[in-house]
Amino acid sequence: MTNEELQRLTESISLSYFRKPFSHKAIFNNRLRTTGGRYLLNSHNIEINPKYFNEFGMDEIQGIIKHELCHYHLHLEGKGYQHRDQDFRRLLKRVDAPRFCKPLKENRKPEKRYHYICSSCSQVFARKRRINTKRYVCGICGGKLFSKIVLTND
Repeated sequence: MTNEELQRLTESISLSYFRKPFSHKAIFNNRLRTTGGRYLLNSHNIEINPKYFNEFGMDEIQGIIKHELCHYHLHLEGKGYQHRDQDFRRLLKRVDAPRFCKPLKENRKPEKRYHYICSSCSQVFARKRRINTKRYVCGICGGKLFSKIVLTND
């Protein structure tokens, strides 16, 4: 999908769902990392993350465009355009736009979990952070702890 196709898609979504024209630019921005898109307050342009189109397809892009158009139209009307505003939440519901976009696969990292096992009572302690096994002992029996690192994708 090119920027011209994105522009036409944004204009058609704006007319069909909001019954208002979109008279600014909609472009792809490769530098967006953690968000599907953003509405720029000063220029009124909309930027979309192309990785979402590559990974999830047209349905996800249309949802992101609807979300950003909610910001766009409410801001131009002088109404509450931020995520916390009631006007924004009502408009999201009315046009069936997602509040959040799905996380990209590249941003999902396996959570490192550290498992410590007591040598006396075999109690297992799961921790997100490493602990010093020379300094800490089992909270149940006071036995010595040894570590077992496990990677999980929760």
